[in-house]
Amino acid sequence: MDSDLESLTDPAGTGAAATVVLLRDGERGLEVLLAERPRDRGSFAGAWVFPGGAVDEADAAGDPIDGIEAARRAAVRETREEVGLEIDAAELVPFSHWTPPKGAQKQLTTTFFAVRVPDGELRLAPDEVAGAEWLRPIDALERHAAGAMTLWPPTWVTLHGLQHAASVDAALAELRSGDVRPFVGRFNERRTTVFWQEDDEYDAVNGAERDQPAVPDDAPDAEGRRHRLVMDRLPWVYLHRF
Repeated sequence: MDSDLESLTDPAGTGAAATVVLLRDGERGLEVLLAERPRDRGSFAGAWVFPGGAVDEADAAGDPIDGIEAARRAAVRETREEVGLEIDAAELVPFSHWTPPKGAQKQLTTTFFAVRVPDGELRLAPDEVAGAEWLRPIDALERHAAGAMTLWPPTWVTLHGLQHAASVDAALAELRSGDVRPFVGRFNERRTTVFWQEDDEYDAVNGAERDQPAVPDDAPDAEGRRHRLVMDRLPWVYLHRF
């Protein structure tokens, strides 16, 4: 099994979180900031992720802890704490909301935001970030496909969606033009495929109820709606026809 899946455990609890996709225009195109989690401790050990973390009571400030305003405040705080950059909450563009499958390492419903990187130097929190790198989305996906970078499904799908953006302006304009897309996931029994709610087989895939769909997950001629990420081998295959 791909190492990205080996550390899945039972959830320790539930809550809300925020993730920030920092964008900049590089010499070869749009780049995102990815941070490597320490390999010897903590959640998602060794994975490359966007800055972010759990919403706490101070972030809520009287608003619902699972609401968008609390997530905005958490996004600002976590970015400051993890990579030392001060972002403006008003500039954050929410674009996706992730409800993890049962059995995911953390049961945190997470709002993903995008924003242009502000001025300032990166200052990495050593207890939370082992390293950071600006990468084009396609380069990160290629590293993952080669087995050289650990990504988790929300990070992978986000990179997949950004790989053709020509610039920060273009990426943010596209993200602003759409709704905040919900991703409500379920694993198959082996946790080699995650299905999202638009998929025709989402209701049938519920742990041990069904491990292998009647049609191979990545069959190009499969009929019906497909919204799933097939992770039984590299490169991963993302099917989103719905």
